[in-house]
Amino acid sequence: MAATGFKRLGLALAALILALAGVLTAASLVISPAAVREAVKAEVRILTGLDPVLSGDAAVSLFPQGHISFSDVRLADDRGSEPALTAERLIARLRVLPLLIGRIEIADVTLVAPVIRIDLPGNGGTNWSPLIAKLAQSQKPARLAAFSEIRIEHGTILVTDRLRRIEERLEDVELSLAWPSISKSFGATGRFAWRGEPLDVSVTLSDFAAALGGSRSGLKMRLAGKPLKAAFDGAFSAQPTLKVEGMFAADGPSLRAAAAWSGQNPPPGGGFGHFALKAQTNIVGGTVAFTGVNVELDGNAAEGVLTLITDGRQQLLQGTLAADKLDLTPYLSTIKLLATNQREWDAKPIDLARLNGLDVDLRLSAATVVLTSTQLDRTAIAANLRNGHLIVTIGESQGFGGAIKGSVALASVPGGAEFKTQLQFSDVNLDECLTELIGLRRLEGKGNLALALEGSGDSVLGITRTLNGSAALTGIKGALAGLNVEQLLRRLERRPLSGGGDFRTGRTPYERIAVQLKIAQGTIRVEDVAIEGSAVKLALAGTASIPARDLDLTGTAALVNAAGAAAFELPFVVQGSWADPVLLPDPQILIRRSGAAAPLLNTSRGRDAVRSAIERLTGAGAPAATAPAASAQ
Repeated sequence: MAATGFKRLGLALAALILALAGVLTAASLVISPAAVREAVKAEVRILTGLDPVLSGDAAVSLFPQGHISFSDVRLADDRGSEPALTAERLIARLRVLPLLIGRIEIADVTLVAPVIRIDLPGNGGTNWSPLIAKLAQSQKPARLAAFSEIRIEHGTILVTDRLRRIEERLEDVELSLAWPSISKSFGATGRFAWRGEPLDVSVTLSDFAAALGGSRSGLKMRLAGKPLKAAFDGAFSAQPTLKVEGMFAADGPSLRAAAAWSGQNPPPGGGFGHFALKAQTNIVGGTVAFTGVNVELDGNAAEGVLTLITDGRQQLLQGTLAADKLDLTPYLSTIKLLATNQREWDAKPIDLARLNGLDVDLRLSAATVVLTSTQLDRTAIAANLRNGHLIVTIGESQGFGGAIKGSVALASVPGGAEFKTQLQFSDVNLDECLTELIGLRRLEGKGNLALALEGSGDSVLGITRTLNGSAALTGIKGALAGLNVEQLLRRLERRPLSGGGDFRTGRTPYERIAVQLKIAQGTIRVEDVAIEGSAVKLALAGTASIPARDLDLTGTAALVNAAGAAAFELPFVVQGSWADPVLLPDPQILIRRSGAAAPLLNTSRGRDAVRSAIERLTGAGAPAATAPAASAQ
């Protein structure tokens, strides 16, 4: 009996379904496409206030699923301008039960291959402003029976900013718009591709009608893709001007890649990898203010405030950030002053074109700053980048055991780069400081250094050839490394023509050192060099080539007695490279002091003896001694 009952029930349901299918099939033959077209247009108009133009053919199907399809769809304002929206086809899914009683109601709408144009003429409005005004009016009140979903398939969004001359294209747009037919909220979820990168997006408005009218509405946005992830949770209003406030967060694997993807010039050099930003955000007009900022970049973390100002095509980033530790190694690691052999300046071309685009005005402070092989303490700097001109000002910095102040400027100019600097190093460790600045490892002790330099060129080597400026150095209680002048002088005082031994080792202590230099077109002119020790005094004059990194100096070395008077003086020359200079005593003076050998100076054999003396005193022939200078050039 039970089986028979189920069988009868199944037959009844099948009959009902067949009857319903028959009714819908018959209705599809009876219902006029023109009538459905007008009904759909009326439904859209009532719900949105917009008047779509359905100029193409129409196809009605009520079984197995009721829908009507229109081709050649356009949406424009009353001014006859270029349509804000065109679509290959509009498909409206119809509710089944209202059809049975002769009513046409839309369940949802799908736009197939739409092209949405958003034009920003620069007057504060868009081509959608009149349409949005109509849409806002239609939301007071909304119909409960209206459709609640609009889908976009295979769409394209074109954004044109005439003021900034920007054109952007979003492709493969797949969106589902949750229309506020019952509640006040509006939501959109889906994905699109921008500049070749697919992005997932979701937007929620808590009060759709208020948002359309320019009044305040809650706003939630999520954007996720390979270049970055971003989220915003807050509110916005459009009248009397755009205002957005809320919490913003973003992160990504590479700030350099994200900048290039978004159309910005990636900064030159290295670094700018993984980044994260979280801040309270306030947008008013073209100004974006971030407060309570927590920012991470390449492992560095800082807190502070940031402001992004957009004015026409130029953007300015301002801010103040503080960090416990700031590691600048990723950004400086690609800057090479010296060539691979560490004996010549780098001759690779300098390209600073990527400094153009975004302007920057930042103030940074850190308890510790790491510069490749050097660490600075308690540092405050300001970085200003305007129109390709970068100026880094050091307000204060504790480094090399002392204090550092000054500025470094770098600018992109036709044919390469322009360089300027003014730096003051106070009470610093001279060996560490000079090694880091110019690779010179010869001077020990504490002292002060002042530099004022400027030059331009297509490479570091090119800049050294045009350098002009001055340098001053003073120091106390140090030593000249790699030279034992006292040992040499005492040996030569006893035996003027003695040779052998290597005096280019050890140290020459000093109590005071003072250096005054002038630089013109890459050549250093030594105006005054005085080195005074308890046992030795030295004075130098001459020139040095910055591009060739070699020396051509003359001087006098003197042994002093307890009273400070010179007990033995010897003229000398310093030649060769900065890294390995050669000290050559004056052989004629030594021969004259030898007594018996002095008459040889007036004969040809004497001249040969002079050469032999030079070779014995230096441990090598004169040509070999000057070889480093020639090779440097």
